[in-house]
Amino acid sequence: MIKRILFQGDSITDFGRSREEQNPNVGLGTGYPLLVADRLLADYPAQGLEFFNRGISGNRVVDLYARWKIDALNLKPDLLSILIGVNDTWHEAFWQNGVEVPRYAEFYRRLLEWSRRENPELKLILISPFVLTVEPGPVGPTWRPEIDQRREIVANLASEFDAAYIDAQQLFDEAAKKAPNQHWLSDGVHPAGAGHQLLADAWVAAARRWL
Repeated sequence: MIKRILFQGDSITDFGRSREEQNPNVGLGTGYPLLVADRLLADYPAQGLEFFNRGISGNRVVDLYARWKIDALNLKPDLLSILIGVNDTWHEAFWQNGVEVPRYAEFYRRLLEWSRRENPELKLILISPFVLTVEPGPVGPTWRPEIDQRREIVANLASEFDAAYIDAQQLFDEAAKKAPNQHWLSDGVHPAGAGHQLLADAWVAAARRWL
């Protein structure tokens, strides 16, 4: 039975989460992890679900790897959600400190292998990185092709590790047909409220198979 759920990632997951509170279901920030937790705690009140958010703003996949034991494995999740990749592109564009696509694939795979060695029954939800063009905003013309490469890597890893896969780029591409990009992603990277709701709805739909 799924009880302990952990969200991992960068600022999109972090979104103001507490650095002090260690108890489950509190200090989850104001983004999609909170929306997911509220929905599932309301839908499954007797299940004793525990939610933790360990996203950290600015993280790349190598940063996740560096803190994986203390911030993931030691929490012993039953279900692990990962959203990582946009900073691997962003940090290269601005500071020449990104993570090239092949190394992104290598370290992402290491995270999943390490996690499954610790818990062979671990359930996984992998969310693709995503961007939309917003002016003014950081997203440059070379970002989308690289994000699409990272997106393909996550999709392939999800298939290999029997994980649920959320193609967030497709989600936002479809949403952008209904309202301007900035309605969904305030700067082309970070979700506005409506964007977080889209992510949360997709996440809940993906997770219900295990609840």
